[in-house]
Amino acid sequence: MSPAPGPGPDALGPDGQPGSSSLHREGYWWHRARTDLLAAVMAPHLAAPSRTLDVGSADAPSVGWMRGQHQHVGLDLFPDGLRPGEGIVGSATELPFGDRTFDVVSAFDVVEHCADDARAVSELRRVLVPGGRMLLSVPAYQWAWSDHDVQAGHHRRYTRAGITGLVEAAGMEVQRATYAFGGVFPLFAAERLRRRLRPAATGDSRLPEVSPGLDRVLMAVCRAEARLLRRRDLPFGSSVFVVAVRPSSARP
Repeated sequence: MSPAPGPGPDALGPDGQPGSSSLHREGYWWHRARTDLLAAVMAPHLAAPSRTLDVGSADAPSVGWMRGQHQHVGLDLFPDGLRPGEGIVGSATELPFGDRTFDVVSAFDVVEHCADDARAVSELRRVLVPGGRMLLSVPAYQWAWSDHDVQAGHHRRYTRAGITGLVEAAGMEVQRATYAFGGVFPLFAAERLRRRLRPAATGDSRLPEVSPGLDRVLMAVCRAEARLLRRRDLPFGSSVFVVAVRPSSARP
């Protein structure tokens, strides 16, 4: 999220409230599925860190798999969802930490909220130790831009090549980059087409409602995808996941 003195359009969740949308729609299927998919791709790259930093999510459930015996710090523009004793209010583009502080930094669905995404990624790199890992997720495909992105405070969407290029330009080495939410991609594409043809009423950024039965189907598809992502990358999906490493011997 971009720096701001108070709630602004870059910091609003899809329900129009500040902070992560999962804070206001606890248990929504997409947030539960994202947790499983992130863990499938990212958890093997955690190694044995001493310190981890999660930037921007203010959403402890989605990064529960990052926790362990090490020190874990969460940072967000807003305090809602930050755990007492480990949460810090701050900006992704001006991290309040010294250079080379963390072994792992994560920013899940955050960089697209930053007007200067290159600065955000550079800041994430700055606070990483040499050999440290950067874990990112971003929304995919600019053609999928809709009123939902406007209401969510997005500045852009990405291709896999686009986000990996941004990360590499910051001096990181990409270890893995894959699309995610491929199993439900036809539904995503259809929903975005519907939004193009019939935009939501101004200010109406509610997430699409799903029935209990559809919830079970969507979660089953995503659980199967999580198993697949443990072994291989996907060629398409509505999100892009990236794992990158700060080289041990490189520019400061």
